[in-house]
Amino acid sequence: MKPSKLARRMLVMLSAVAVFLGVIGTVKFRQIQSAIANASSFQPPPEAVTTVLAAQEQWPEVLNSIGSVASVQGVTLSADLPGVVAEVAFESGVSVRAGAVLVRLDTRQEQAQLAAAEAQRELARLNLERISGLLGKGVISHSEFDRFSAEQKQAEARVGEIRASIERKQIRAPFAGILGIRQVNLGQYLNAGDPVVPLQALQPVYVNFSVPQQQVAALRVGGDVRVTPEGDGGREHVGRITAFDSVVDEATRNVRVQATFDNPKAELHPGMFVEARVRLADSAPVVTLPASAISYAPYGDSVFVVEEVKGPKGETYRGVRQQFVKLAGARGDQVAVVSGIKPGEEIVSSGVFKLRNGAAVRVNNKIQPGNNPAPKPENS
Repeated sequence: MKPSKLARRMLVMLSAVAVFLGVIGTVKFRQIQSAIANASSFQPPPEAVTTVLAAQEQWPEVLNSIGSVASVQGVTLSADLPGVVAEVAFESGVSVRAGAVLVRLDTRQEQAQLAAAEAQRELARLNLERISGLLGKGVISHSEFDRFSAEQKQAEARVGEIRASIERKQIRAPFAGILGIRQVNLGQYLNAGDPVVPLQALQPVYVNFSVPQQQVAALRVGGDVRVTPEGDGGREHVGRITAFDSVVDEATRNVRVQATFDNPKAELHPGMFVEARVRLADSAPVVTLPASAISYAPYGDSVFVVEEVKGPKGETYRGVRQQFVKLAGARGDQVAVVSGIKPGEEIVSSGVFKLRNGAAVRVNNKIQPGNNPAPKPENS
């Protein structure tokens, strides 16, 4: 049975559609292949960077730690006996000498008791003098004389006890120092132990910091310690190690070290956060780079070395190689590299955040980042 005319037309149309789709598919496939080839050979434009030649220097080996300032003498003065504040004889934040009266509590009741006790003491003294004369004449016995003598001593002790109570109601500075903020007011009732004012001796002061136990052997009593308080504009203070703790912290395996600072201008205050640096050795060879040259990452710090790089087609161009490094500390704008690069290598000093391994670069060193071991902050 021959196919109908309609069926033949359908076959012709399907064949034409199939040929059309095949042609389109072939064209698109060749376009995609061409795009892939172009992408594989595409070289992005070079990135503008600055570079610096790695230089070797002799740096002292320094141990860095975090410490805090503590006073050699520091207390919060408090009331010894209960009473009402009758006089506040100081201002917050002033310097005081040892023994200065800061607060007086009301002692009117004790003063009255003292007057009565002194009168009783005077009576006991007179009675003892009369009895002494009678004892010499044999009128009274020795036991009677001893009783009057004991009464006179009791009266004397009672006067001393009341005077001591009056003195204890005068709160004095136990040592010279600087007062904190006043915590009492005139007419306020104080219980025994209630705080009055902090007092800190600031000349000298301690700085306490911790070091790993394996590095304690490199430290010695009398060794120099340099500290920089946070927010003090980088100003250094020099002190000396005076003591090591007798135990090692079981959690951190660190040993607590105490250094003493003269603090003549009272610039270090108890509780202040400081960065402590202790020199461990005379010097060690390191490669110095500006801090901006380091690409910091959790898996390791790295730098980019500028050198001739070979492209995928065998051509060479000026590009970078990422090199992981080991750091040993910082000084001003500089960081010390102990392994990973060699002196004389050209290292990218700025623009590292936009680079990848093998990226092309264009060096422009008209403006360089800071590379000063002892920079000074600019006036603002």
